[in-house]
Parts: sequence; C-alpha cells; structure tokens
Amino acid sequence: MASKINIGIPDDQRKAIAHGLSRLLADTYTLYLKTHNFHWNVTGPQFNTLHLMFETHYNELALAVDEIAERIRALGEPAPGSYAAFSRLSTVKEAEDVPSAEEMLRQLVADHETVARTAREVFPTADDAHDEPTAGLLSDRMQAHEKTAWMLRSMLG
Repeated sequence: MASKINIGIPDDQRKAIAHGLSRLLADTYTLYLKTHNFHWNVTGPQFNTLHLMFETHYNELALAVDEIAERIRALGEPAPGSYAAFSRLSTVKEAEDVPSAEEMLRQLVADHETVARTAREVFPTADDAHDEPTAGLLSDRMQAHEKTAWMLRSMLG
C-alpha cells in the first residue's frame, strides 16, 4: 500500500492539477506525433529546412512529454499513456492525410497555440495551490509553444 502524499497541496487541488497536466500531456504527445509525421512526409522546395526544423521540434516535444508525465507522477496520480487516453484528453487534432508543406505550417502554428492555451488554463489551479514546480513547468511550456508558433508563423509570411 502506498503512503499518503503530503507535499503541502490539498488532495483535491493536487488531483485537479494532475488532471490539467494530463490534458497538457495529451496535447503535447499528439503534437509530437503530428510533428514527427510531418517530418517524415514533408515535400517541396522547403523540404530540407522543414525536415530539419520539424526534427528539432519533435525532439523538444519528446523531452517535454517526459517532464509533464513525471510531474503528474510526482503529484501522486497516474499519467495517461495510451493512444485511447490521449485521444480522449487532447484538443490537438491528428493529421489523417499528408497536407502541403504550407498547410503543415498552418496546422502546427494552430496546434502550438492550442497547447499554449491548455498550459495557460492549468496555470491558475497550480498558482492557487502554490504549486511552484508545476507553475514553472507550465510557464516554460507556454514560452516554448508561443515561440515555436511565432517561428512557424514567420515562415508563412
């Protein structure tokens, strides 16, 4: 039997934070998968630039997925880890076809903005609970997604 968690955050707030982080994890994992898909399937005059950029992005997302899942576990809750769970929790939509390079950029801009909004939605719950580790994680994720969205948007002109 596991011991009771006593990290200074009441159980109801701890569980609410973990649930919000589970949504962020699902969005991040779905975006990781989509970015990897686009890395493999991009074509056109910007192939080399986009292929390498998408690789940088999905590598950063892979690290973020692990960090988010480990924070959920540190809060004493199970981290979702199946495609079914991610599908239920994610607001990022998968790409079921292979769009043009320009459409890939458009979708990824929207998706990075979506993930930034998800992180922002969880922030007040973490802040109210004085959960500084989660607040820091959320702040870092918002900054990363907003910067990536800006860079992708800049490529669209």
